[in-house]
Amino acid sequence: MSGRAKLTVFAALATLLTAWSLTPLVESQAWLLQAGLLLIVQSAVGAGARRVPVGRSLTVAAQLLVSVLLLALLYAGKGGSDGDGPLSYLVTDFGALFAQGARDVGEYAIPAPLTDGIQLLLVCGVLLIGLLVDVLAVGTRTAAAAGLPLLALYSVAAGLSGAGEASWVSFLLAGCGYLMLLLSEGRDRLAQWGRVFGAAPRGRGAADSGISSSGGRAMAPVRFGRRIGALALGLALVVPAALPALGDGLLGGRKDDGEAGRPGGTISAVNPLVSLQSNLNAQDNRVVLSYRTNNPQQQEQYLRILALDEFNGVKWEASGRALSDVPKQWPTPPGLGDTVRGTATEVTTTLSAADTYTQRYLPMPYPATSVEIGGKWRFEPAGRTLVGDQLSRDRYQSVQGAQYRVTSLQLKPTVEQLQKAPSPNPAIRGEYTKLPDNLPQVVAETARRVTQGAKDDYTRAVRLQDFFAVSGGFRYDTRTNSGTGPDAVARFLQDKEGFCIHFAFSMAAMSRSLGIPARVAVGFTPGEKQSSGLVNVSMRDAHAWPELYFEGVGWTRFEPTPRSGINIPDYSRAQAPATQPSAPAPLPSQSAAAQPSTGPSATPECPPTLKKLGECGTTTPAQAAAADDGPSVTTVLGWTAAVLAVLALPFLPVLWRGRLRSRRLGTGEVLTAWRELGDTAWDVGVVPDEALSPRRAAHRIVELGHLERDAAEAVHRVAGAVERALYAPPGAEVSYPGLAEDVLTARTGLMAGVTRPARVRALLLPRSAARISWAVTARRTAVASAVSARLADLRTRLPLRGRA
Repeated sequence: MSGRAKLTVFAALATLLTAWSLTPLVESQAWLLQAGLLLIVQSAVGAGARRVPVGRSLTVAAQLLVSVLLLALLYAGKGGSDGDGPLSYLVTDFGALFAQGARDVGEYAIPAPLTDGIQLLLVCGVLLIGLLVDVLAVGTRTAAAAGLPLLALYSVAAGLSGAGEASWVSFLLAGCGYLMLLLSEGRDRLAQWGRVFGAAPRGRGAADSGISSSGGRAMAPVRFGRRIGALALGLALVVPAALPALGDGLLGGRKDDGEAGRPGGTISAVNPLVSLQSNLNAQDNRVVLSYRTNNPQQQEQYLRILALDEFNGVKWEASGRALSDVPKQWPTPPGLGDTVRGTATEVTTTLSAADTYTQRYLPMPYPATSVEIGGKWRFEPAGRTLVGDQLSRDRYQSVQGAQYRVTSLQLKPTVEQLQKAPSPNPAIRGEYTKLPDNLPQVVAETARRVTQGAKDDYTRAVRLQDFFAVSGGFRYDTRTNSGTGPDAVARFLQDKEGFCIHFAFSMAAMSRSLGIPARVAVGFTPGEKQSSGLVNVSMRDAHAWPELYFEGVGWTRFEPTPRSGINIPDYSRAQAPATQPSAPAPLPSQSAAAQPSTGPSATPECPPTLKKLGECGTTTPAQAAAADDGPSVTTVLGWTAAVLAVLALPFLPVLWRGRLRSRRLGTGEVLTAWRELGDTAWDVGVVPDEALSPRRAAHRIVELGHLERDAAEAVHRVAGAVERALYAPPGAEVSYPGLAEDVLTARTGLMAGVTRPARVRALLLPRSAARISWAVTARRTAVASAVSARLADLRTRLPLRGRA
């Protein structure tokens, strides 16, 4: 194996070993095998192009082209774009998958699931780094500079994954790959000066070997380089472990224990607008929680994470409240009276969180009265939530993999109890009716208009709920831009489209403008019940809803979101019109007996309100077949053209050589025909030698091409014509009528004298195609020389004008 081939192998190996550091970022390592195979193909294309040889830029272009075609073959069609035809398949859909991968990266916590988008980003990143390493180490022979893209790849992986148990393994693999690349390049450079010298043979002294050594035995430079590399790598691994960590114990005092459990770190980073929208739009609908419950109304058991009770003019967020230890006896829920509590049902729920769910707030039914869970948790009394405590400098208790048991109350307030609820506590009213001064007037005006004529807070709340869910013309859309600030509510009221965040935030703000204490709860809908009785809660069950306060009942859930599968509480249905119910269909987790009957969605009997809520059933197979008439003529023609173009791609060199041969032989010029004969011999492996005379070159072609008598005589006749063209006096006849036929005869003999693989290579990958690269390089050099000459001329003229 040549030195350049070894460099190619070690460049690909160094990239692949460094790419191992990316494995902690995703749950599966299946992408690494795919990236390795594509990297091998990319490196092989580069090695083959350098053996032809072609220019450096054409080599890189060939590697890029093959890599892009292979990626398109593997991933195109998975992005779900709306276009038709091959352009959409290879470009638009490919870009859509890239965009989906970028969204998945921002959505999932590490380790993320291996979605198609994330896998495409990982493979493309490895191929790009591999191409840069190949160009630097093999193309320009600067293996040391190839460490920069490798370092970038490792730094990104290490920065995202953080220090873990496998971090030293990743560093060791990346370091070994880079050292092997450096040693391979050094050995190749040393070999270019002659034989690589080594240690003196055993039994000889230093004087006999001609190599001085104080110990009587010389050490080869390559072996010495390996030992230096191994020593440096060992020190890089051992020294950081021996140095003291620069943590709080060395540079600063420990934090006060009272602050350890305060909301901070990942808690303050919880952005319901971003996380909820990402979960609702997630491609991978992963299960994050599973639970069993004895609640007879399981479809109404929402799992609450936290309450957002402060609207600061920019966004809704959880106010910073003091935390306490988890009490043995939980206090009575705020505002809950004895009458409503007496009719409540005590519910026990056993929950299990997925290993990929890392939220610090504990999801549980509201209001919870006790929780059994291991770990360090803190209690927030106002929201009745549990928050993960701080475990170390950068670690906090989370729900990840937790199994816990929650006892809660299933409240059953009546419409009469809500209508006759007394005025709320002044402290509650003062805190939970605050609104920013810059809130647009249209919010309060719309609230007053919708609730005009209502005599109590409950009736106002129900009318607000029905305004969003039924009568207001709002549309549920998870792709809507979330927006921030007080104007976001006004824009939502104008555009009338959004998802649960918009509906919950807007109803809470409008309730506060009417003097009703309100806040926003964030959590999950009840989930989907399985045949085994287990209920699975997935990412798309993420939800937000408003909670309004009624004295004697406490914080009460309302549901303004017009989303199919959302359950509206019975107590909020009293004012809803009988012909147009504001409640969407029951959740999919209900039993089959509770499921609404499905029917054709286009039937005229289906009311417009139910159509908007998506409750008119699913489309029948006949309707689906009628709606899908198959691909259009344009799509079929486009696909046909794309397939033909792909099939014709390998034959482009054949067409190019045939056209070039016809043009050359059609001129009747001797020197042009001689050029064609030389290129034909080159294609089958007879490299041209411009230093030889025509007669010597002809003998060389006949000998190396193993030509028979007729073909050999044809070559000699063409060579004789070339000698006459070069040395005959002006006006002499140099050409002859059978010139083109002799060249074609020689070509037939050359093709017959080689093996079948050599003939296929001469047709599909002609070596004479290198002249294209030479022509481009010569043209580029000529243009650069002309520009340089022009600039030099300007530089010589400008000073003369200055002196004049």
